[in-house]
Amino acid sequence: VSASHLQLAAFALGTVGWILCTVSMGIVEWRVWHVDNTTIISSGIAWVGIWKVCFISYLHVSPGYREQFCHTFNAYDSFLPHEIFAAQGLLLVAMFMGLLGLAATVFALRNVYMGITHKTLITPFFLVGGFFYIFAGLCVLIPVSWNFYSITHNQSIAFPPSYYMPSSPVAQEAGAAIPVGIVAVILLLLSGIFSLLYRFPVTTNIITK
Repeated sequence: VSASHLQLAAFALGTVGWILCTVSMGIVEWRVWHVDNTTIISSGIAWVGIWKVCFISYLHVSPGYREQFCHTFNAYDSFLPHEIFAAQGLLLVAMFMGLLGLAATVFALRNVYMGITHKTLITPFFLVGGFFYIFAGLCVLIPVSWNFYSITHNQSIAFPPSYYMPSSPVAQEAGAAIPVGIVAVILLLLSGIFSLLYRFPVTTNIITK
């Protein structure tokens, strides 16, 4: 038990990192677009996520009320840039790999803290969990940094006319999903490193005369 404090911390960090990875998938604010035409996009701001694009519009709404319009992306939408397709796939992989890492760590910690005799399985499961955490962290890092690069270079997306979105914004900035993803990467990588540092203590018998 005294040798597994880092691994217990790894489980806590991995759990929070996995939750933040899942949260970043659901947040629509990956890119915040500022547009100059406010005829339909009344607030002048649109949010581009990896699954949909949303904006606020006062069109066809009673005075004093607003409505959020969202268009969900489909798997066959060819206008989507590669970084969005990559984010969709890699974040799903990261969520699955993080879950496997948590399961492996839970199994190893259960053997440690409950005194189960399968001691030979403790180190391998900590190592496997660590590799899963690191792999999940890298799967989050790639789409987060790729999309952040596209944001800083103000890259455009050729939305179809039915989306009522311009192909290029006046300016764009990183939305809430980017910092959430960065924190998830840090926590998952740290949990992977902590898990890999486990070494089962070797006891020696000292014979005294």
